[in-house]
Amino acid sequence: MFKKINFSKRYSLLLAFILWFLTFSFILRIIFIIWQYDEVSFNLFTIFGTLLTGLFYDIGTISFIAIPSALYYFVFPNKWIGSWLDKTLVWFFTSLTIFILVFTFFAEITFWDEFKTRFNFIAVDYLIYTHEVISNIQESYPLPVLIFGVLAITAMILFVFYKLKIIKNTFHSKATVKDRTIILAITIVTALFFSFFITNNQAEWSKNRYNAEISKSGIYSFFAAFRNNQMAYSEFYTSINNKVAFNIIRNKLSDKNSKFKSEGLSIHRTITDTSEQEPSKKNVVFILVESLSGSFMKEFGNKENITPFLDSLAQKSIFFDNLYATGTRTVRGMEAMTLCIPPTPGQSIVKRPENQNLYTVSNVFKSKGYDSNFFYGGDGYFDNMNAYFGGNGFTIYDRGRGSVLSDKIKTTRNNINDDEVTFENAWGICDDDIYTKMLKVADAHYKNNTPFFNFVMTTSNHRPYTYPDNVIDIPSGTGREGAVKYTDYALKRMFEKAKNKPWYKNTVFIIIADHCASSAGKDEIDVANYHIPAFIVNFPEHSNQKVNKLCSQIDVFPTFFSLMNWSYQSDFFGKDVLQSNFEERALLGTYRKLVLMKKDQVMILSDQKKQAFYKWNKVDNSLKPLQMNKTFLDETISWYQTADYLFTNKLLN
Repeated sequence: MFKKINFSKRYSLLLAFILWFLTFSFILRIIFIIWQYDEVSFNLFTIFGTLLTGLFYDIGTISFIAIPSALYYFVFPNKWIGSWLDKTLVWFFTSLTIFILVFTFFAEITFWDEFKTRFNFIAVDYLIYTHEVISNIQESYPLPVLIFGVLAITAMILFVFYKLKIIKNTFHSKATVKDRTIILAITIVTALFFSFFITNNQAEWSKNRYNAEISKSGIYSFFAAFRNNQMAYSEFYTSINNKVAFNIIRNKLSDKNSKFKSEGLSIHRTITDTSEQEPSKKNVVFILVESLSGSFMKEFGNKENITPFLDSLAQKSIFFDNLYATGTRTVRGMEAMTLCIPPTPGQSIVKRPENQNLYTVSNVFKSKGYDSNFFYGGDGYFDNMNAYFGGNGFTIYDRGRGSVLSDKIKTTRNNINDDEVTFENAWGICDDDIYTKMLKVADAHYKNNTPFFNFVMTTSNHRPYTYPDNVIDIPSGTGREGAVKYTDYALKRMFEKAKNKPWYKNTVFIIIADHCASSAGKDEIDVANYHIPAFIVNFPEHSNQKVNKLCSQIDVFPTFFSLMNWSYQSDFFGKDVLQSNFEERALLGTYRKLVLMKKDQVMILSDQKKQAFYKWNKVDNSLKPLQMNKTFLDETISWYQTADYLFTNKLLN
């Protein structure tokens, strides 16, 4: 039977196509291993396991891709084999599929260059936001050369098939019903096996993250991410009794200034200022800076002098030098800063349905009489930003490239007009332009005697790393260092302009990164690549200090509210870092791994209800396994289980 299948010439092209795909996938895997030669494990067993696991997932991937061909060969009548219809259909769809797959291989290389991972939920997002992504590709890579290269490789593959008479055999051979049935059955059974019994997570067999990622198949990973963008905590992660979890977190959030409203499954409480000082009503400019890793600053050891202004600001502000981002995406930073909540598994709340009318920091500002405004230099449709901010009390200022807000979102959307733009790339207008727009809006609020909370999201520190020419000494578009230096330059310019405003003395500026520029490492979690700077600027000089307590993005606004001497309602998981009894900890993760870090101990929760406990060496950024600590584990579970419970059950409103 198998001999007959192997030499069935009608299936020559299908079998050659499968062999080609497996070969190219193997070559791509070798490229990644060589690329990350200083990070991957070259242990013989590990390398063999990486390649063998990769082949296994490649077989699963090609089984799905081959189903249309197997079906075609099954139903197409023998008497029409070799007809113009048969040749047209086979040539067209074979050429198109090879072109798409070759392009995908190139896309995997560029994606790896940016994220050091196979396709994941970020790639799924990129498929949705086509304008930004296509523009970014056009501005970052020589697209005509890339397309020509893909076409040339596709033509070369087809030429090889032609010269080996593979295509000729396909059009001059018949297949029995038995052969057709067996080929179709093998293809479908293989695909069903991978659908129901194999998960993408099972490819992560190696403790070395790079080996685990290289073991995956990019296409298979993409569709796995597409299916699992939202993950129910109780289904995927280790859980404890909800009441126990809430008791642990309520205890962590309790202090002399907090009074819980009710017992049970809630963290809602009243925060009462006990300073006996008058509440402040300073304006607030909050700037969430794209991809500003702590490692870019001289303050943290960088030698390139690309953040001179921020380094100077660290000496004359409330500067958090031991603060960690909650995630690796902009939407995670937005979620952490507005909701003060740990990262829940799957997609950020910013991108989930039914995320309007939540209790965010804008509610606190609104209770004090402030107007809240959100500024973004691109189209806020990207990453669902406009829907999230518009649905949670912010007026929108964005580029408005054509997307329309849902009628359910009751907010005002204001376009940033062409005459307000001096430079623009795929992601939006340059930082200098978005700050200029923000200052103009602040002027209008001051004129109307309305205190303002302006939330600005920057875009310049992002591939393609382009910015206005001749403003810094690094040419535009040459790399990350230039984009960081331009980011620093634009912030300095913003402060220079703001200092001439009548509202400046009564305005506080909060500057923090959304996430680091990179989060990839050989371990499960690369702790160092979550370290970000944060500044609170323009409080009285005696308030300035360097805060070296280990803390999180979710703590910044609770600390700020305390500095303002505000009493307010809170559903926030963050706390005032400046309190003497603040318990140091950081909460961070990916869309699948959830982490609690305290001092040098790191607990990681993974889907499939796994957990791991490590000692973190800050010097070499390595993780060393520790014996499991039940108390630490229960606390880690509690932070994430309660956060997920509150959102899922609509208790964050």
